[in-house]
Amino acid sequence: MPELPEVETVRRGLEPVMEGARIVKVEQRRPDLRFPFPAGFSERVKGRAITALGRRAKYLLVHLEDGAVLISHLGMSGSFRVEEGGAAVAPGDFHHARSKSEKHDHVVFHLRRDGGGEARVIYNDPRRFGFMLLAEATDLEEHPLLAGLGVEPTGNALDGALLARLFAGKRTPLKSALMDQRVVAGLGNIYVCEALWRAGLSPRRIASTIVTGHGKPTERSNRLAQAVRAVIADAIAAGGSSLKDYVRADGSLGYFQHSFSVYDREGEPCRKEGCSGTVHRIVQGGRSTFYCPVCQR
Repeated sequence: MPELPEVETVRRGLEPVMEGARIVKVEQRRPDLRFPFPAGFSERVKGRAITALGRRAKYLLVHLEDGAVLISHLGMSGSFRVEEGGAAVAPGDFHHARSKSEKHDHVVFHLRRDGGGEARVIYNDPRRFGFMLLAEATDLEEHPLLAGLGVEPTGNALDGALLARLFAGKRTPLKSALMDQRVVAGLGNIYVCEALWRAGLSPRRIASTIVTGHGKPTERSNRLAQAVRAVIADAIAAGGSSLKDYVRADGSLGYFQHSFSVYDREGEPCRKEGCSGTVHRIVQGGRSTFYCPVCQR
């Protein structure tokens, strides 16, 4: 499942092409993805200009001039491909390679800019766990998918004091607490593992133990908040988590493998300076957790 940095990378890759462009035509090649498309989906967005491209947690938000908002989620295998001027680019860097097979191209947006430039933005999704829905901008915060989401991990709002308030009295492990989208929106398995390693905190540690008895921040909660913000910022700056998959004009592919500190490194030496530990893997909530039991306490 793509995590927040991957989705933000996709948003930044699509923004120069989509923002300010008009949707001339939409090819909807099947009636549903994970959910059915809204009734009359193609006609409802056809002819509308795109005023902004946003993101909330792992959702892409395409704002249209009439106040409608297209909410899109990539699911397990979804990706966008931009075709413009004879070149094709798939924005976003993913831990697992994205599909290039045209048989999985389910939605094609034909765009035109005021200057006359044209482009196609193609949504490809072999497993069809992604989706596209429509909402009104005025009702966005109350939408069932967005209501109740926690703070974004990309700004100063996430600090030790906030974590202290959220974790006070929580008897769940830190890993589970951070994965709760009502606490921090958009955090997933990869970056929770990485943030906990940076903060030197065990994923098994009970969440309330990084808070004082009166619900006040501690050095641990401050350290964790800083680690979460830093790991997300670093991942966004690097263009996503791991696998850079760029389709050149000649159709060839280029790959770039990012190296994590603990994620997917079971049995390998811990990368923290001065630590003699080895990365372990455990299962929490049905998901693999990678951590160093020596320096993460």
